[in-house]
Amino acid sequence: MSSTTAPRPVASDDYRTVDLSFPQGFVFGSATASYQIEGAVDEDGRGPSIWDTYSHTPGKVMGGDTGDVADDHYHRLEADLDLMASLNLDAYRFSLSWSRILPSGRGAVNPAGLDFYGRLIDGLIARRIKPVATLYHWDLPQALEDEGGWRVRSTAEAFADYARIVGEAFGDRVSTWGTLNEPWCSAYLGYGSGAHAPGITDPEAALRAVHNLNLAHGLATRVLREVVTNDPEISITLNLHVIRGEGPSGAEAVRQIDALANRAFTGPLLRGEYPADLIEDTKDITDWSFVQDGDLRVIHQPIDVLGVNYYSTMLVRVWDGTGAQQTADGHMNAGGSTWPGASRIEFLPQAGPYTEMGWNIEPAGLEELLLSLRDEFPGQTVMVTENGAAFEDTVVDGQIHDDARIDYIHRHVVAIHRALQQGVDIRGYFVWSLLDNFEWSYGYSKRFGIVHVDYDTLERTPKASARWFADLASSKTIRRPA
Repeated sequence: MSSTTAPRPVASDDYRTVDLSFPQGFVFGSATASYQIEGAVDEDGRGPSIWDTYSHTPGKVMGGDTGDVADDHYHRLEADLDLMASLNLDAYRFSLSWSRILPSGRGAVNPAGLDFYGRLIDGLIARRIKPVATLYHWDLPQALEDEGGWRVRSTAEAFADYARIVGEAFGDRVSTWGTLNEPWCSAYLGYGSGAHAPGITDPEAALRAVHNLNLAHGLATRVLREVVTNDPEISITLNLHVIRGEGPSGAEAVRQIDALANRAFTGPLLRGEYPADLIEDTKDITDWSFVQDGDLRVIHQPIDVLGVNYYSTMLVRVWDGTGAQQTADGHMNAGGSTWPGASRIEFLPQAGPYTEMGWNIEPAGLEELLLSLRDEFPGQTVMVTENGAAFEDTVVDGQIHDDARIDYIHRHVVAIHRALQQGVDIRGYFVWSLLDNFEWSYGYSKRFGIVHVDYDTLERTPKASARWFADLASSKTIRRPA
């Protein structure tokens, strides 16, 4: 997270240092999300989610792909748990499917859904892997979207009821609870640009969703603290943006995007207020009257750890009105705006190299982000809950030598080590992702996994990056790639 023009790393600083050791308590894990891997979308009482609806809408997902089968994790649970154990994972971050537990989003509980996650959690514990559960990773029950989805506060209230149910069911076993994953994506991509489910393109709806997601976090945090019995850590995961400015207008462009991307969440969550400049920037879209008395007190709940997802940086300036405005911000667009109230901001190309997503590779951005959090929120414990890269993997004689992914992970883990040495209270790193999976609007065209999945046979094959990461998790030492 950067609200000023940031320094560039020097050319000789490549973040490829080796033989760096982490404290023994530092957690190395991997992460997934329910809709991306589970499949079994219409089995054992699961109700439809917005991603079922969206992916089955022609033209929304590359190749017409859906999550109907995905990695079939629902039917391959035990084998996948053994796979995790073979990779020496300290922890596994997964999300629960709200509609698998509450098919209509509220009301009657589906026992089969609770049973599946109970078996997952128990299987992790039996293998000495810490369960890190995320309540919401974008797959809202369709029945709630039909009532307004994240545009209405009743969804936040339903989310609190859902949190109570799963907290009571698993609150003696889960080590860390995350309320939401990347509410930025849920709000701005789901209700602003339309690039994610439910595919709404309405700037006011996007801002309403920002608030109702924040409120959902606060309500769920309060409920979890009431019902859990094993003293877990409570968390939320944000995809905080590292924003650099270009030219004389760069600082103003950074301010506007920082308000929408970062401070719209860290403000209420960690300070108990929405930024005044965010409200001013968006006054032509909404008067923010949907923020009711007492909401900010509910949102501003103490959290034990702040989850941070990081992949790349962005470069911005204010459009001067000449030439074609550059608007590609690294995210897919379906006709609406990802950035309500910031229509004059240009998103500029950055120097490579790039991942298959077209995102620039810059580990210095992660170090910068972690240091800025240390300075802005002293005493706040953090954890990198997602970091990883999509590359075009090639299977040769049954092996996947994904050297580019190893290099990417290696360099970002070095960035974390540097932040740790500079006083950042950072407790762990989760590589995204355990498995190749359904990559949202990109379908199965992008592979992030450290484990290859053959989508015809669903066979799992650990890549070279999985073996390298397994050694890192076991030794707590960054070694030179083989």
